[in-house]
Amino acid sequence: MNHNSLLDVLTHEGVLVSASIRYWRATTKLKPEDLGLDPDKVTQRLISLGHKKLLSKEALEPFTLIESRTHALIEASTFPFLKGLSRFLPNAKLQETLDRINQLAGEFTLAKSDFLGRYAEMRLNAVEEWRETARRLVADPDRLVATIEAAFPEHLENRFSFNTQFYQIKAPEGLDLRLIEAGEQRAIIAARDEAARLAAERIHYDVERFVGECVSSLREETAKLCEEMLESMHSGKTGVHQKTLNRLIRFIDEFKKLNFVGDQQMEAELERVRQEFLVRTAEEYRENRPACQRLQEGLQGLASMARKLAQNESRELVDRFGQMGQRKFHLAA
Repeated sequence: MNHNSLLDVLTHEGVLVSASIRYWRATTKLKPEDLGLDPDKVTQRLISLGHKKLLSKEALEPFTLIESRTHALIEASTFPFLKGLSRFLPNAKLQETLDRINQLAGEFTLAKSDFLGRYAEMRLNAVEEWRETARRLVADPDRLVATIEAAFPEHLENRFSFNTQFYQIKAPEGLDLRLIEAGEQRAIIAARDEAARLAAERIHYDVERFVGECVSSLREETAKLCEEMLESMHSGKTGVHQKTLNRLIRFIDEFKKLNFVGDQQMEAELERVRQEFLVRTAEEYRENRPACQRLQEGLQGLASMARKLAQNESRELVDRFGQMGQRKFHLAA
């Protein structure tokens, strides 16, 4: 494959996604004089006033929760792309993730509307609370309260936003000569073309490594889950719990959606485990000691296999992924 082939396949198997959630954090930074301190006598090496909250933590809790849920959703549905430059979302997870993001965006809009509707009242209450605190805290409470009041913005509409971007990355190509002014030297054109070539090589190398890391990551997650399930069975009072079995069932379903590279060996092994061990309920396992022992042995075997595969060279699988994608392109053409 040439430098762009693997990247071309990758762009057809998923998209890059990033989410940006902005909201007013309701903090302000106090100066020494706000607390009645002489700024010339305050050493920055030892004293840092830092940011102080204008509103209670509860006032912003809805936004904090939505932000954490959004980032958790994206992290659970994607792979970190090029050292965290963005997140790669496989096509099989796209609609599900998009639906959930839209739901969270709707919750954000409602939370924003509610917050702005109560802002004036919250602002008055917060200033009064600061006034009581200032009387006990500083010699000149009016000065501190005035600083706090000034820190509350009059308009907050543009301080809130929920943005999600889906996009694809493309390796740079040679410079179009039509974009170069006649006066530019030929050496500059050659240098920029060379830079584009080197960048394309680097992206190809990084994409190849990224695909390999995705394979290893899913295999590692398989081993980790099995080990956690075994630990739960050994340490829990009830032994095999239905929630523990359900975790593996959900993981197998998620593995298939995230397995854009086509790790057939791992997927087949997970499906074998489903057919062999996940047809019984937890209660049935608790009542059948030999079956429970076989379950634990099966999980241990799956964990060992997954861990071993994760440590193996995935180059062959990466190459097969690229070749398979190229064949899809030819058939589509």
